[in-house]
Amino acid sequence: MIMDRIALILLIIGGVNWGLVGIFKFDLVAWAFGGQTASVSRVIYTLVALAALWCISLLFRDRIESKDNG
Repeated sequence: MIMDRIALILLIIGGVNWGLVGIFKFDLVAWAFGGQTASVSRVIYTLVALAALWCISLLFRDRIESKDNG
């Protein structure tokens, strides 16, 4: 499903960004888009959070599909 792939890509971006923050104290999103309070940065942070919420469904989807098939 395309939404699953988009959500996973956003989570990878978020995970790499958090890794950079944790290891190097460098926020790539803030650096690229004008700071943590810049509108574009806030939109990206929000999209990553929404992607994380979407991916919660991935934890349970395989079980639900398996029950429907058999």
